Amino acid sequence: MKQEKAVVVFSGGQDSTTCLFWSIKQFKEVAAVTFDYGQRHHAEIECARSIAEELGVSFKVLDMTLINQLSANALTRKDIEITEDAGELPSTFVPGRNHLFFSFAAVYAQTIEARHIITGVSETDFSGYPDCRDTFVKSLNVTLNLAMNAEFVIHTPLMWLDKAGVWELSDRLGAFDFIRQRTLTCYNGIPAEGCGTCPACKLRRQGLEEYLARRNVL
Repeated sequence: MKQEKAVVVFSGGQDSTTCLFWSIKQFKEVAAVTFDYGQRHHAEIECARSIAEELGVSFKVLDMTLINQLSANALTRKDIEITEDAGELPSTFVPGRNHLFFSFAAVYAQTIEARHIITGVSETDFSGYPDCRDTFVKSLNVTLNLAMNAEFVIHTPLMWLDKAGVWELSDRLGAFDFIRQRTLTCYNGIPAEGCGTCPACKLRRQGLEEYLARRNVL
């Protein structure tokens, strides 16, 4: 029997779309919420909207462009190069982004009487982002419940999966081809296989190749 109502923190990328399919299987009613935070490519929001409409879930965009006034990073500034240097946070890290996103998702969830919040963060392939860690999500879950006198449950279906594992999960959900062809993960705003050279595309491609090799052996 499916549980209650859920809100998926949704970007239209591989991870959040896998979570959307997972949520549709798990919950009676699913709503997707995405955030306009001045990201490099508005195509990300339109991709998310298109996927939500096709899968028949409600779609809400929240204005979070205030983030642009607080920090400079490669996800919101085209004049900042996308870099990943060993021992340092990637230039694509947006300080406080997930903290704010999950908090606003909880406010939205409360307005539509949803108790469950789903996000595609992962501690296995997290590019060093501190706000993708399990300890952060669990801590924020407690804080949100105390702050809002609520009983939210934040679900992280991908937390302990690498990208090959995410592809495998999408396959088990019957969504492998959809996610491969329809999602937008690329930092340069190119859907499906992407540009092939940015860190997000390389991670996605590596995981896909690992999963396909494993699947072909079985």
